[in-house]
Amino acid sequence: MSTPAVHKEPVLRIAKRDGLPHWKGWLIRVAAVVLALILSGAFIYAITRLNPVQVYEAMFEGAFGSSRRSWVTIRDAMMLLCIGIGLAPAFKMKFWNIGAEGQILVGGCMTAGLMLALGGTVPTPVLLVIMAIASLCAGAVWGMIPAVFKARWGTNETLFTLMMNYVAIQITSYCVALWENPYGSNVVGVINQSTKDGWFPELFGQAYGLNVLIVVVLTVGMYIYLKSSKQGYEIAVVGESQNTARYAGIRLSKVFIRTMAISGAICGLAGFIAVAGASHTISTSTAGGRGFTAIIVAWLAQFNTFVMVLISFLLVFLQKGAIQIASQFKLNDFASNVITGIILFCIIGSEFFIQYKLIFRGRKEAHHS
Repeated sequence: MSTPAVHKEPVLRIAKRDGLPHWKGWLIRVAAVVLALILSGAFIYAITRLNPVQVYEAMFEGAFGSSRRSWVTIRDAMMLLCIGIGLAPAFKMKFWNIGAEGQILVGGCMTAGLMLALGGTVPTPVLLVIMAIASLCAGAVWGMIPAVFKARWGTNETLFTLMMNYVAIQITSYCVALWENPYGSNVVGVINQSTKDGWFPELFGQAYGLNVLIVVVLTVGMYIYLKSSKQGYEIAVVGESQNTARYAGIRLSKVFIRTMAISGAICGLAGFIAVAGASHTISTSTAGGRGFTAIIVAWLAQFNTFVMVLISFLLVFLQKGAIQIASQFKLNDFASNVITGIILFCIIGSEFFIQYKLIFRGRKEAHHS
């Protein structure tokens, strides 16, 4: 007579949380940051015998050590935040827009071209409006192309948007070659340097004040759009289940195209801010990889634009801090990047413990009636 098979309970199980209070989620995130600082401190001491507190002070100095450094940090954080805002509606819809780099570049090319063509002939306030509209339209078109193919033929949006980055890079290279300065360098050079036609004017006494104002308006506007509008509700439903969206009478093709037009337009506007509000030139490095970094911003914030502000500043702070400690303590870039990687790993890893819980053998999972 055979004995029945005994199913042994595993030592550890992973279960999805039904819901975690917001304060507990933030407590886990704070714990992750503290753990990251401890691990980074151990790494710093192991390779340099330096006091980790000194290194962290140097990181703060690199990001906020002077008024100019503080405003450059704010400028870069606003740029990253703008791109994250652009990606938020697409990612919430689970349309994986990996093409922000290309959308930034086409917006930047339109801005640079208009600065060269209309500088000196159109007043700067009018020129800024024209450039903003042109960059929005260019980014929207660049975003709509993969959406149309997805809606019509079911193409893979991840690969499609990624490949369009390379097309945008080649278009930018062509424009740079067409507009390059007399010295034949591989960048256009500072556009309208003597007249500053098409440059952002100072606001609040700061060169980057208008950058901040534009992105703050976008932050509030996108939060309201996703949380309170009918279109934001449709985006959420499509992201949760396309079958449910179809059952509710939502046209997926319309939502895909409309949402990607908005996503691409805001990324195109980021190109406008980068060219007219910061570098005043265009090159293939104008996006600078921020289109990919912004994916981390949008994902960690769970598409909440106000939380994106904190994450954008954190990532820019880590970048500036890594540069500072590399130069101040004669550490190579690899060491400073390891510190950044440890901090990012802990922060990203904390999201796992917010979404899931670990249940050890012998511990009963709580059931609520």
